Amino acid sequence: MRNWLITIRKEKGYPQKYVAELIGVAPPSYCNIEKGKTSPAVSTAKKIGAVLGFDWTRFYDDDKSQDSA
Repeated sequence: MRNWLITIRKEKGYPQKYVAELIGVAPPSYCNIEKGKTSPAVSTAKKIGAVLGFDWTRFYDDDKSQDSA
């Protein structure tokens, strides 16, 4: 789970479906990103970061820390 991503989204008051629409992906695809089942493409990560207001590279820092755990 990417709890940090869920927290940021909820602080903005955005439902998953709204974020998915803004970034141009299907809601189930966005849900899988939040659950950590898939990593977003760089272009998608940039869109999510822009919509939610964080540095998109956090997705990849997150993945690296999971690999080393």
